[in-house]
Amino acid sequence: MKKRKTWAEPYKIKMVEPVFMTTKAQRKKYIKEAGYNTFLLRSKDVYIDLLTDSGTSAMSDRQWAGLMMGDEAYAGSRNFYELEEAVRHYYGYKYLVPTHQGRAAEHIISQLMIKKGDYVPGNMYFTTTRLHQELAGGTFVDVIVDEAHDSESTFPFKGNIDLKKLKALIKKKGADKIPYVSIATTVNMAGGQPISMANLKAVRKLTKKHGIPIIHDMTRVAENAFMIQQKEKGYKKKTVAQIVKEICDLTDGATMSAKKDALVNIGGFLALNDPEIFDKARNMVVVYEGLHTYGGMAGRDMQALAIGIGESVSCDHIRARVGQVQYLGEKLLEAGIPIVKPIGTHGIFLDAKAFLPHLSQDEFPAQTLAAELYLDSGIRAMERGVVSAGRNKKTGKHNYPKLELVRLTIPRRVYTQAHMDVIVDSVASVYAKRNKIKGLKMVYEPDYLRFFQARFEKL
Repeated sequence: MKKRKTWAEPYKIKMVEPVFMTTKAQRKKYIKEAGYNTFLLRSKDVYIDLLTDSGTSAMSDRQWAGLMMGDEAYAGSRNFYELEEAVRHYYGYKYLVPTHQGRAAEHIISQLMIKKGDYVPGNMYFTTTRLHQELAGGTFVDVIVDEAHDSESTFPFKGNIDLKKLKALIKKKGADKIPYVSIATTVNMAGGQPISMANLKAVRKLTKKHGIPIIHDMTRVAENAFMIQQKEKGYKKKTVAQIVKEICDLTDGATMSAKKDALVNIGGFLALNDPEIFDKARNMVVVYEGLHTYGGMAGRDMQALAIGIGESVSCDHIRARVGQVQYLGEKLLEAGIPIVKPIGTHGIFLDAKAFLPHLSQDEFPAQTLAAELYLDSGIRAMERGVVSAGRNKKTGKHNYPKLELVRLTIPRRVYTQAHMDVIVDSVASVYAKRNKIKGLKMVYEPDYLRFFQARFEKL
């Protein structure tokens, strides 16, 4: 049978939310008022919002119906037990601590497992994860493969742990100084790149030998599973759901921002297998979030999440979700736009260094490019470069990551193929005038996670 060249989204549109295009003069005013930080723009002034895929997905009819089944009892909500069953069924973890979103779970596990002077190895940092580890007294150590820092490398599993780097850290610092290995599926800061099952199994073997747990950032685990199915030998005939379960079985616990893969607008959890750590976490969530049977969520949100977990591993859904990202990436490559290769799972990452080679990192090329994209078309993207990397705690100077990126993040089930074509046109338009673009200087910087609130002025 001849393979079809076209595809369509596996859903019908039942409700629409109108969006409006602003004028160039308006956008110039809005981005200046926002300090050239796309996080500080008002959503009403944005045409296509690619800032993040966190909490921006469209829920299904079943999830909306699930909201009406919310049991808002303070203690023992039936929605908690349905969510707990979904987590056990699809992910295999024994114990569940609900939180309002992923960073609350990161806070709890960091405070419980990390002590001052510890080292936490991981496959590239993520902003909130690293901050919670540092606030607990730990030091994050990047042990990802070198290919992850090379935007031109086409290595299919850039999320892999470099076993030599991990072994060297264990030997140098001692296993007792490593509370856990932090594994992300997929790796956001590397461009949405997956970790292979073979690599995860090798990491599991090594950590088991030294008695070191693995804590899994499972925010986009279904997307990682899909990439394993498509690219790794021996997994073509396995379902995404089966691969997700196999990934989770190789880890000891997980933090989940359910606002991504699990298709809800708010929610998260900490999932564990160790009863002692679970008991401490269940006690701690009461202090910081809410009772252990709702954490930071309403009953209706837990019900929508339980349904969303099942939908996230549906073959039709995940194929279309990642397929839309692949479509956008291929179109940008055809237009000669420099992006991170290979194409990832949750967004396209523009290589700002290659896009604006005349700007040094001190002129914030990724921040500049995100602002220019909004000026051109009202599309909101986000910086993932020197601003996100923050400052060195000892020297006070900027951290200079090898990757200086602008993330075009695709919300799930929100935009159509036509929107992807509009994005390509706008990026190409900015690229055509790239040599005339001037950089930015930072004029306000908050203490933590500066990329959210920092302000800039044009040079």
